[in-house]
Amino acid sequence: MTGDQPQIGVFVGVDMGKERHWTQALTANGETLFEGSVDNDPAAVEQLLDRTVAAAGEHRALLVVDMISSGAVMLLTAAEQRGAPVAYVTGLRMRRASQIYDGAAKTDPKDAWVLADYARRNLDRLHVVQATDGQLARIRALNGHDEDLAADQTRIINRLRDALLSTCPGLERAIGNRLTSPGILDVLRKYPTIGQLRKAGRARIRNLIHKRSPRLSDKVAPLIWEAVKSQPIELPATEAWAQIIPNHAEALDRIVSYRKQLEKALGEELRTHPLGQVPVTIPGFATSTTTQTLTETG
Repeated sequence: MTGDQPQIGVFVGVDMGKERHWTQALTANGETLFEGSVDNDPAAVEQLLDRTVAAAGEHRALLVVDMISSGAVMLLTAAEQRGAPVAYVTGLRMRRASQIYDGAAKTDPKDAWVLADYARRNLDRLHVVQATDGQLARIRALNGHDEDLAADQTRIINRLRDALLSTCPGLERAIGNRLTSPGILDVLRKYPTIGQLRKAGRARIRNLIHKRSPRLSDKVAPLIWEAVKSQPIELPATEAWAQIIPNHAEALDRIVSYRKQLEKALGEELRTHPLGQVPVTIPGFATSTTTQTLTETG
C-alpha cells in the first residue's frame, strides 16, 4: 500500500474458507477488537463489513486475506462496493509469517490473527486487490482450470501405472516416474504390451522416444528393453490392457500439452499484473522459475 492512504485504524485478518471464514480484528496497537466465524454468504459478509467500519470509527479499516480464489469473490465484491480496501498476503509470505509466532499448529483462528498482525506491522508491503480486476479474474479462471487438469493428470497417471503394473512390473518401474514425457507416451500408444515392445525392438523404441523426448531416449530405451527381456510371459488380461493403455496415454498427452499452454498464458498475465512479481510457485506447474503469486490458494 502507498503512503498517501488514509490512516488504518483496524486490521481484520480473514482466514478464507469455501463455506465460512474466520476473522480477527486488531487495532493499530495490536489490541483485539473482535474475532469469530463468518459464513460465506451476502448477509454475513455485510454484517462483518458493518462491524469492521464501525470499529474503525474515524479511521479506515483494512481487511487482509490469504487467498483470492473463488471462495473470496463474495468478500472482495462486497468490500469493494463499500469502499473497504482488501489486502492479499501470499501463501509464501503467510507461511513465513506463521513461523515467527509461537505454536506450529495451523488453525483458522491463529491464521486470521497472523494475517491481521502481519498487516499492521508491514503495511507498506501489502497489495490491495479488487474483485473487479479483470486481469485478476482471468488469472483465477486460468489457474482454476489448471487445478482441475492437474487432478485429471494425477488420476490418469495413477491408472496408467496400475495398468503397467498389471502387464509388466519391470516396465512400470522403468517409466512410471516419466509418464508426462511425450516420447514415453508415444511408446505406450504404439507398443502398449511387452509382446509388442519385444517385436518392435530396442532401436525402434529408442527412435520413437527420441522424436519428442530426445534427452530421454538413450537413457530410458535400455531400461524398457531390460524390462521386456526380464519377463518372458504375458500376464492375464494383457489383450484388454492393450486397448486401455493407449487411451490413457493419449488422454495424458493431451492434458500435459494443454497445461503447458495454460502455463504460458498465465505467465503472460502475471508478468503484467501489479502482484505478478512476488515470487512464489504454482502447485502442479512444471516450472518454479516463473514469478507467480495471484494463483496461490493458501
